[in-house]
Amino acid sequence: MADKRKSTKKRNAIQRWWRETIGELRKVVWPTPPEAWRLTKIVIIVIISVGAFLGLLDFLFSNLIELIII
Repeated sequence: MADKRKSTKKRNAIQRWWRETIGELRKVVWPTPPEAWRLTKIVIIVIISVGAFLGLLDFLFSNLIELIII
């Protein structure tokens, strides 16, 4: 009997979580395709910029460490 209660409670908890998740997703305001593309381009530009900056810092610090060691 206790096993049935546990599985029923667990099932009800999962069902409740699923209903709440679907309810929250209905409230989301999704971006339009042009807005999504614009934001995607911004993210790609930022990623490339940060990658280039970190690559430059890595290059400079590697050369500085090499000069100190040699």
